[in-house]
Amino acid sequence: MAGVRIAAISRDSPYSHKRYAEQQWLDYPLLSDWAGEAVRAFGVAQDLDGLVDSPVRSCFLIDADGVIRQAWRYDDDEVPDVEELARAAVSLGKG
Repeated sequence: MAGVRIAAISRDSPYSHKRYAEQQWLDYPLLSDWAGEAVRAFGVAQDLDGLVDSPVRSCFLIDADGVIRQAWRYDDDEVPDVEELARAAVSLGKG
C-alpha cells in the first residue's frame, strides 16, 4: 500500500526480534521497547501476572504528522484483522 509503513514493537530484546524476523521472513522492522517507554506513552501498559508494563496487544494508525488517528486493542488470544487495518489506512489516505 503506497505511503503506508508497517512496524511492530514489543518488550522483547532486539536480539530475539532479529532471530524471530529471520525465522518468519518478515520484511518490516521489529522495534524493541526494552525499557517500556512506548508501552507507557501509548497508554497500553498493564500488570500481567506480576509483570509491570506488559503491553496490551494493540495496533495504531498514525498519520504522517505523528498523530494517532485510530487505535485497536485486542485480547491476548485475538489476532488483528489485517484487512480492517488496511481499509482504515486507505481511508486515512483519502481524507
